[in-house]
Amino acid sequence: MRVCTPITIRYGETDMMGVVYHANYLLYFEDARTAFLEAVGYPYERIEQAGFMSPVTHMECDYGEPLRYGDTAVVRTRVVSARPTKTVYAYEVFREGQDLDHDKPLATGRSTHCLVDAATFKPVSMKKTVPELYERYQEIVEPDGEGDVR
Repeated sequence: MRVCTPITIRYGETDMMGVVYHANYLLYFEDARTAFLEAVGYPYERIEQAGFMSPVTHMECDYGEPLRYGDTAVVRTRVVSARPTKTVYAYEVFREGQDLDHDKPLATGRSTHCLVDAATFKPVSMKKTVPELYERYQEIVEPDGEGDVR
C-alpha cells in the first residue's frame, strides 16, 4: 500500500539559494507518515490514546533535484519493514505532475520507529500492545531488502 500526500512549498521553507532547506524534508516525511497512518485506519492519535508513542530511531534522506517556493510536492509513503519492535517507512518525493511510476523521485528517505510506553518511554512490542496495527502492517508491507537490515 502506498499513500500519496500533497505538500505545498511555502516561502519560509526555502533557504538563501531559493530551494527547500534540507531539514524541511523531514517535516514532509512526518506529514506523509501521519497521512499514511490515517489511510490505514489507525491515526497517530489512536496510538497516543492507547498510551503509546512512536519515536524516530533513525532517519535518512537522499536529495536529488530541489523543490522551490510555489511547488507542490507529492510524498509517496509505504512500509518496507514491520517487526514487533520497529517499523521502517520509505518516502519518495515528487513534484506534482511527475509520473510517480516512471519518473525519478526528487528525494528519497526512510525513517525507523519503535513503539514505547508513553509513561515510561520503554520500548514495547507492537504485536502485543497494538495488534490491530501490527496485523494491518503485515498485510500491506512492501519489503525491498533495505528496510530489514536496520
